[in-house]
Amino acid sequence: MTAIGFEHHDHAACVHSGTAVAAEYCAQQGLQFTAQRRRVLEILLEEHRALGAYDILDRLREEGLGAQPPVAYRALDFLTSHGFAHKIERLNAFIACAHMGQRHAPAFLICRDCGAVAEAYADPLQGDLGRAARDAGFSVERAVIEVEGLCPHCQESPAK
Repeated sequence: MTAIGFEHHDHAACVHSGTAVAAEYCAQQGLQFTAQRRRVLEILLEEHRALGAYDILDRLREEGLGAQPPVAYRALDFLTSHGFAHKIERLNAFIACAHMGQRHAPAFLICRDCGAVAEAYADPLQGDLGRAARDAGFSVERAVIEVEGLCPHCQESPAK
């Protein structure tokens, strides 16, 4: 078992269930879930950490699936636009969605020491942010919440 964000789980089951959700959604919506899109999603699910487009491209190149940046960027654009992956703005990287098939607004907890990323639920219309938007007469359409700190493992590790 390896870590997903800050918790342990079975990677094989995660990759299987994640790609199954994506394939089913694409079939229902009449979208093409191409071999390259599937493989990029599998890579994100296998790693469970934020990966840059060039990290993904390197993996695809090693596997003989494409050597040009547009290959990775097109697949990532598809995956993010349909909610199978998210872009972590702070890191300029991508991570597989931990809650595929569920409509949600994610918040990302990013460990400044080890780089682990966990996805949590957030409702930008609640709390101080939602109140400030309402007070300003602002209609929130999209919010990216990224929080930097130390994960449980790094908090327990002795100082380096």
